[in-house]
Amino acid sequence: MTTVADLTLSGRTSVMGIVNVTEDSFSDGGKWLATDDAIAHAHELVKLGADIIDVGAESTRPGATRVPAEVDREPGFNRFVDSGATRVPAEVEAERIRPVIRTLHEDGIRTSIDTMRAATAQAAAEEGVDLINDVSGGLADEDMYRVMAETQLPVCLMHWRADAFVNASGAADHGGDVVKDVHQVLAELVENALAAGVAKEQITLDPGLGFAKTAADNWALLNALPEFIAGEFPILVGASRKRFLREIRADRGLEHSPVDADPATAAVTALSAQAGAWCVRVHEVAVSRDAVDVVARWNHG
Repeated sequence: MTTVADLTLSGRTSVMGIVNVTEDSFSDGGKWLATDDAIAHAHELVKLGADIIDVGAESTRPGATRVPAEVDREPGFNRFVDSGATRVPAEVEAERIRPVIRTLHEDGIRTSIDTMRAATAQAAAEEGVDLINDVSGGLADEDMYRVMAETQLPVCLMHWRADAFVNASGAADHGGDVVKDVHQVLAELVENALAAGVAKEQITLDPGLGFAKTAADNWALLNALPEFIAGEFPILVGASRKRFLREIRADRGLEHSPVDADPATAAVTALSAQAGAWCVRVHEVAVSRDAVDVVARWNHG
């Protein structure tokens, strides 16, 4: 059994570099769709300072397309998935991630699989993945908790309050207190995972910045980050290039593309590391690795 401790660094926050093997991710869709390009990009991110590479093959951005668009409701998906949605078919998702994860594993690079599908998580495990990262927290596929337990891999459970896990647009009703809601839902996800046989030592949590949340919700969660970090489970922060960070520049009348949010992302990385976050998930690795290294050296005098 592999635990989160096996993926934890001594003295600093880990940096997770993102490799989207997709055609439509909000930041870099299509750039790394070819297997060789994805592998080369992963190696470049490691050279820049990534400790683990998060490989995903299905976009959850607002307005994301789902191609080929031929699948409605699949066996194994529970009521949380919109029956009218079309998604990247499971076999396509698996075909995209298998060679990337296999090669990176052979090259000695740690990887995580960003998926809501149990079958894709299983395929990734067969290729040597180190962590299962499910943005639905295990709710989108009724078999996911079982696969998490059977693979005996560390898992990351994210908060995303949704009736349909299709894309991250809109703002859910968090009962007037998003921090309280996220605490409660994450506790429920943990209970689900433990009941399925996932070990406590294998669980990390993600408050789900940008997923069905307003800008105010996201800032409230970041302000409350020390509360989450003080809890029982390691915390992953995924703020990279999110809309609420881009709005900082937009409010000043400046260019505000996803890439323009990298400085703000680095600021969030530094503050998250100072608060004690276990890991930050980022697109632009170099500046965020600099940020966590600055925090580590600052704290160690």
